Amino acid sequence: MRPSYILTLAARDQPGIVHAVAGLLFQAGCNIVDSQQFGDLEGADATGLFFMRVHFEAPAHLADPTQLRTLFEHARQQFQMDLHFHVQARKPRVMLMVSQHGHCLNDLLFRWQSRQLPVEIPAVVSNHETFRGLVEGYGIPFHHLPLAAGADAATKDTQEAAVMAIADRERVDLVVLARYMQILSPGLCDAWRGRAINIHHSFLPSFKGAKPYFQAHARGVKLIGATAHYVTADLDEGPIIEQDVERVDHTLSAEDFTAVGRDIECMVLARAVRWHVEHRVLLNGHKTVVFR
Repeated sequence: MRPSYILTLAARDQPGIVHAVAGLLFQAGCNIVDSQQFGDLEGADATGLFFMRVHFEAPAHLADPTQLRTLFEHARQQFQMDLHFHVQARKPRVMLMVSQHGHCLNDLLFRWQSRQLPVEIPAVVSNHETFRGLVEGYGIPFHHLPLAAGADAATKDTQEAAVMAIADRERVDLVVLARYMQILSPGLCDAWRGRAINIHHSFLPSFKGAKPYFQAHARGVKLIGATAHYVTADLDEGPIIEQDVERVDHTLSAEDFTAVGRDIECMVLARAVRWHVEHRVLLNGHKTVVFR
């Protein structure tokens, strides 16, 4: 079976990039299965960057990604590419973090077990014991690292150091905050830049605090939504990966609003995680390019 790779790149938009990539793959005896590209050139917020994702099959002698990097080194320097090769068969290692709302955690674990989500889950971290039984029932190590609301800086630093140690030890590629209700420090956000995803309801900046769906119900909201985004030091303002909404009306109770909202959160987070681990999401400044 021929090795299969995903190539992703970002570079300043200029002529010749697609020709160079396709030409090098052809010369190496590779077969392009799928290719997508986008140039961010229009609008006041355009970055002027070009993005590309190529799924290709390589001959057996190119089974080591190092050889591909060597093959592309001249082109990488010529076009100043941020270039990466990903082995398609390799399952990224994902660490989940959760507090006391388990719907997103439960959804991701089921998708993983049923092979709908092509990842490995070496650890689940929580600041509460609530979901130990659920997680260990899937045969996944559960790490309880307590952190109470209003904890002092020293306690928070110690807890985050333990979280980071687990992520490093387990060689984690992606961290998913599956309703982990703690604010990460700027240092941790920087360390996990582009590889930590969070989910929240889309009412923000309205209806902050406890029971946002009850607040929305009280105000007669007609649309409920959720947003999945990369984690940054700016709370809930990281580059958006996916969003969705569903209509609601006066016939639904506050509990119904909550149920609808949780379902959307699960779906949106699952899509974002899947697209990330399939190398379909590329950072573009404060936004993302998502090749679906």
